[in-house]
Amino acid sequence: MSWFTTFVRPKINALMPKKDTPDNLWDKCTHCEQMIFHKELINNLYVCHHCNYHMRMPVKMRLECLFDGGEYSRVSVPSVPVDPLKFKDSKKYTDRLKTARALTGEEDGILVAEGTIGGHPLVVAAFDFSFIGGSMGMAVGEGLVKGAERAIELKAAYITIPSSGGARMQEGILSLMQMPRSVIAVERVKEAGLPYIPLLVNPTTGGVAASFAMLGDIAIAEPDAVIGFTGARVLQETIRQELPPGFQSAEFQLEHGMVDMVTPRKEVRQKLINILSILMSKGTKSF
Repeated sequence: MSWFTTFVRPKINALMPKKDTPDNLWDKCTHCEQMIFHKELINNLYVCHHCNYHMRMPVKMRLECLFDGGEYSRVSVPSVPVDPLKFKDSKKYTDRLKTARALTGEEDGILVAEGTIGGHPLVVAAFDFSFIGGSMGMAVGEGLVKGAERAIELKAAYITIPSSGGARMQEGILSLMQMPRSVIAVERVKEAGLPYIPLLVNPTTGGVAASFAMLGDIAIAEPDAVIGFTGARVLQETIRQELPPGFQSAEFQLEHGMVDMVTPRKEVRQKLINILSILMSKGTKSF
């Protein structure tokens, strides 16, 4: 080795230490795989500026984007029994819960919040896909019911934001029971003459799509969101027929009357304000 390499360079490096480079400066679009500067992605609400693909958005950020001034109050969700079936597959259900809670900092996969949007009272029940795929177990069911009850108490609009693979298999029949419970909760909101609007984001599937998610007065979907009961591969193997391309996309569902509108993420808040200005005006009831 040369004198410069062994002696001079270490001295220079000691005088000018390298700054630690954050490991989250860049993100890759899950659709076009282009690299995006992380701060730019946040400023664009997790929408890729290369292909306009709507990537998964942190649930708390989504709430901040909806409520006036980004301010809201959390609604506490009643606690439920942990692992009532003592379920174990490749690992214990209790271990899966511990991992998900450590990852998200939440007790389960739903956040219920209240506040205002455009001056209108609003309650939102939003799923967190990071928590075991946003699967619907007893705690999520309790959150949906609590959100409906709070909307009725406040005479507020009720919005759900499902992002889920469906029922939580580790809770078996107790998970499936949340489907009729969520339907009854929605019906109570409607009976009170209050608007119920689901905002369908990617993915909205399984028992979630087969219950409360498709019962809205007006159903809004984000672009490219996967909406359907079961996966394309399973369905194709069952019916043994070729499926049309993109048949579970939000755009396909709009074309076939399953949703009322497909709205870009940046326009959702104003769209909701416009809708609620009509539905919550004096003398007007929801559908």
